[in-house]
Amino acid sequence: MIELKNNPAGNFFLLAGPCVIEGEEMAMRIAERVVKITEALQIPYVFKGSYRKANRSRLDSFTGIGDEKALKVLRKVHETFGVPTVTDIHSTDEAAMAAEYVDVLQIPAFLCRQTDLLVAAAKTGKTINIKKGQFLSPLAMQFAADKVVEAGNKNVMLTERGTTFGYQDLVVDYRGIPEMQSFGYPVILDVTHSLQQPNQTSGVTGGMPQLIETVAKAGIAVGADGIFIETHENPAVAKSDGANMLKLDLLEGLLTKLVRIREAIK
Repeated sequence: MIELKNNPAGNFFLLAGPCVIEGEEMAMRIAERVVKITEALQIPYVFKGSYRKANRSRLDSFTGIGDEKALKVLRKVHETFGVPTVTDIHSTDEAAMAAEYVDVLQIPAFLCRQTDLLVAAAKTGKTINIKKGQFLSPLAMQFAADKVVEAGNKNVMLTERGTTFGYQDLVVDYRGIPEMQSFGYPVILDVTHSLQQPNQTSGVTGGMPQLIETVAKAGIAVGADGIFIETHENPAVAKSDGANMLKLDLLEGLLTKLVRIREAIK
């Protein structure tokens, strides 16, 4: 499992960063600010950034700045700030490539049942974060985790990211957090993706960022091991998932409240 520093208080850990790497300067600025916030609050931090986004609705959607270029940015974040990094992979041949640059390989929700992908990720020896499919029950995630473990890798995390509710909405069933924790792996709540509104007629996913604090508070209150938040200096101009991102200026205030909730329920 990845080594998460600065957790003497037993806090939840945070996966946070831009949806996709838009450039080195932007990624480094976000990482620097989040590192300062999480160090002050003693929250273990994992920098999140996709080197490429393959699951876009429209062909003209932004997918990245180039695989190697973006992966090098992720490596620089790790080397500069000493924090682990996580990125998505979408096919078996991406697993070994991405593993050379990051600490955690993330399996997108739509791909959580892809056996070959899970096995290829497992064989890298990296920590594997499997996001629960919007179409799966929490208990069904046991089988996804088993594929990684049976391929020789016990370093598994699971992420709740909402369940399809109608055609254009998601809902979080908070019972799923303790249910998945019963498997023996850390469970993360993906706050911002749980507030997506997919399948819009424009071909661009919508969202409800005004509810980020509500969902995050509930997740911490029920005992999630970590939270996942996509954040950007200006979500209105973000090249991916801007509609459900948290503005970076709001992150410190939110995390401060979440730390208080975690302390209250210990």
